[in-house]
Amino acid sequence: MVMHVNPEARGDERGALLAFIEEQRGGLRRALLGLTDEQASSKPTASDLSLVGLAKHVAQVEKGWIDLARRTGAERSREEYADGFRLLDGETVKSVLAFWDEVAAGTEEFFRAAPSLDDTFPLPDEPWFPDGQEVSLRWLGLHLIRETARHAGHADIIRESLDGKTAFELVAQSFR
Repeated sequence: MVMHVNPEARGDERGALLAFIEEQRGGLRRALLGLTDEQASSKPTASDLSLVGLAKHVAQVEKGWIDLARRTGAERSREEYADGFRLLDGETVKSVLAFWDEVAAGTEEFFRAAPSLDDTFPLPDEPWFPDGQEVSLRWLGLHLIRETARHAGHADIIRESLDGKTAFELVAQSFR
């Protein structure tokens, strides 16, 4: 589990984007430190979010965006989308994190292999995106940072609601 990444250590724009994505992943992953599957699945706040559900959702969304940029993505049903926020039979925190590791490796491979960050792909046909708009791979990298950071913030609140541990405490714990 990567705890902190120095974006400048990656040397170039692609590396910086990937490092910032990884840094935000680390924030969400840290929120799961030391929890059982039951604790990670609990919903201690007013929302319907759990820590493992957030991790699974973020991994699936990241994969979905990369698939869309590759033009290999398939749309998910409402049921599949809802299942992305909870553990299904046979899933564990460990299996969700392993899946996310695979997704992260695929994201890195995709960005490293792309001829240019200026390459574009069409946004999905959704009401919140303008019709027919194309975005760059650079936009995609920034969007993944934004999306992961948003959910890492949710995870901070949920974890603190569970046992009082803050993000800073979990960072310190991860180095022990």
